[in-house]
Amino acid sequence: MLVIPAIDLKDGQCVRLRQGRMDDSTVFGDDPVSMAKRWVDAGCRRLHLVDLNGAFAGTPVNGEAVTAIAKAFPGLPIQIGGGIRTLETIEHYIKAGVSYVIIGTKAVKEPSFVKEACKAFPGAVIVGLDAQDGYVATDGWAEISSIKAVDLAKQFKDDGVSSIVYTDIARDGMMQGVNVEATLQLAVEGGIPVIASGGVTNIEDIRALSKVASQGILGAITGRAIYEGTLDVASAQQLADELVGA
Repeated sequence: MLVIPAIDLKDGQCVRLRQGRMDDSTVFGDDPVSMAKRWVDAGCRRLHLVDLNGAFAGTPVNGEAVTAIAKAFPGLPIQIGGGIRTLETIEHYIKAGVSYVIIGTKAVKEPSFVKEACKAFPGAVIVGLDAQDGYVATDGWAEISSIKAVDLAKQFKDDGVSSIVYTDIARDGMMQGVNVEATLQLAVEGGIPVIASGGVTNIEDIRALSKVASQGILGAITGRAIYEGTLDVASAQQLADELVGA
């Protein structure tokens, strides 16, 4: 199971939001490449990047920072989300050296696009499902749909999706612990490996996810916890390796 540091990009800076609110952000650095190096040096095996401006704009805004990180660490798998709504955008990121693109809003509003993207870029597509009380949110979490995350995940089962990033909005950036139950349910019922996101606070969250990792939990994204020091990336990955296997 992978412990995946998150770098959220807003106006070229590294920030963290609380519950996805752009007006409630904390700046942790103004050099995305050096921030990435911090987590690479700590032994991470994948990075999670989010173009926050892009998520709201519907088109990439912080693409230069993403490209710079990919160029600086060519051997490191990178996944990027935020404003990815065309095949051209996916192609741009893949050519820039990004390993995975995360399709969120577009996956909810136009599920057929996911199948199209998987055909064009095999193995490189991740679906991002962000949920409030089990219902999927879109447009930078500004809108809550009437679709349940589990039901939507089932639609993508045969499309060739690499994995699903599942975020519990209520817990994101709140340091309240990860929602293991909902994450596991999605993995088991959806039939696609799930990366947990939202609420990963300390080593006990990693322990809890590791215990059920064999049922479809591929990794855990962590943001505020590693920036505020309640979780150490190296120790977290070591524990996951011990409990799940490297």
